[in-house]
Amino acid sequence: MKTMISAPLSFRRSKGPIAQAFVLCGALALLGGCASEPESHRLSGPPPPEPTTTVVTQQAQPVPVVVTNIPSNTGVTTIYVTQAPPAMQQEVIIARPSTSHVWVPGYWTWRNQRYEWMAGHWDLPPRSNATWVAPRWEREDNSYRFYEGYWN
Repeated sequence: MKTMISAPLSFRRSKGPIAQAFVLCGALALLGGCASEPESHRLSGPPPPEPTTTVVTQQAQPVPVVVTNIPSNTGVTTIYVTQAPPAMQQEVIIARPSTSHVWVPGYWTWRNQRYEWMAGHWDLPPRSNATWVAPRWEREDNSYRFYEGYWN
């Protein structure tokens, strides 16, 4: 003998499209909550290296500057700034890589409408008897002129 279980007569009758949609949405909501998310892993690279080549100093207000090319075929740029450069910074000189290396001290340069410190570094001279002439700022009239460093 088979026993049949059936829903009450009130459930078997159609309640209309709104009721059917409501039942369908409820069933989907219940089933949707059963899905499991995969484990999440955050990968990151190593931290960025410490800045060693340039230290930037902020100026309180913009400094007027005039940039003039002298002459254009040599590629030399002369920079005139009306505010004196900051005082030289003290540097820690790291171990000398070899006896051929020469320490090139840091200096102030002009970039992005402000002074920026260029850190010193060890460098190999282009020839055995070459000496480094450091870059410098010299006062001329009411401004300061920058002269690039070079090997002599």
